[in-house]
Amino acid sequence: MDEAQRNLPVRDWLPRTAALLLGTLALATAFIAAYVGALHQPTPRDVPVGVVLGDQRAQAVMAAVRQRTDKIEPIEYDDPGAADDGLTSREVYGVLTSGPDNGLRLTTATASAPAAAELVTQVLGQAAQQANLPIQVTDEVPVESTDPRGLVPFYLAVGYVLGGYLASTALGLRTGTAPVSLPRAGLRVAALAVYSVVLGIVGATVVGPVLDIWHHDLPAVAAVGTLAVFAAAMVASAVQAWLGLLGTGIVILLLVVLGNPGSGGIYAPEFLPAWLRGMHRWNVPGLATDLIKSAVYFDRRSTGWALSGLTLWALLGILGLVTATAFRAHRRAARARARPDTTGAPAAHG
Repeated sequence: MDEAQRNLPVRDWLPRTAALLLGTLALATAFIAAYVGALHQPTPRDVPVGVVLGDQRAQAVMAAVRQRTDKIEPIEYDDPGAADDGLTSREVYGVLTSGPDNGLRLTTATASAPAAAELVTQVLGQAAQQANLPIQVTDEVPVESTDPRGLVPFYLAVGYVLGGYLASTALGLRTGTAPVSLPRAGLRVAALAVYSVVLGIVGATVVGPVLDIWHHDLPAVAAVGTLAVFAAAMVASAVQAWLGLLGTGIVILLLVVLGNPGSGGIYAPEFLPAWLRGMHRWNVPGLATDLIKSAVYFDRRSTGWALSGLTLWALLGILGLVTATAFRAHRRAARARARPDTTGAPAAHG
């Protein structure tokens, strides 16, 4: 606070200060409610598991499981190839088929979500035991031994998103939440793009050579990180350009308070309360987490919506920033035209 602000009467600064404190109190309360409410007692429901049509043994076991519990949801495929594609494109967490010796074969993808794969293995293993059927379990897409709980994609995504909106906020505090002109808006977009590339590379380097967690696909991780940082930065820039300081609070609410638990975090989305279930499909942290998993563990077919969603957020953020800049520039020009001439110059006569 500068000298002029310190000398202001209490009635001049107290309302604004009280509003800021109430806003931070509301955000902190929402943070506690969202995280504790979403993660204190994860209850899995409708965890998808693939089964092939016509595979009577596997279908019978799945039907029996579904009658007893809603933890598992059968997803039917026309043939084994389609079921395998569903596993590697992250549509399902496992595929149950008939196996040798009149038994069953369960193929899982732990890298999608270790907790979900463990649940599928436990529930179907018990069902097979009750049916007196041997079951063979194969982990088709395991997590790295250096990340046994599969937490790194989520925490890396959180770091990327955090870096993106902090960079936008820092620029807003230094140069104003809304650029003064369209060229300045373009300069801000360019600066955040360069920053995103650098942070994307830094994040990939940290989880690769520095911490020695992943040893492959680091260029893909860096590319995903760049997009995640840029999307978060542009969303923050757009909201802040339109709403100023209030926009910063809304950005924290969307990207952190709701975004992080809504992405699934350390759990699969099917373990979250119903009101958070589908949030990972559209929020930036959830899309970033999914895309990092796809880049490290799965094939390109699993990147579809996550890649498109982050790209869409980045483009919408750019559009929001540009339109806010143009709108504010237009308002300044209109006010300047409406301001009376106080220079004392004589009026011109025709």
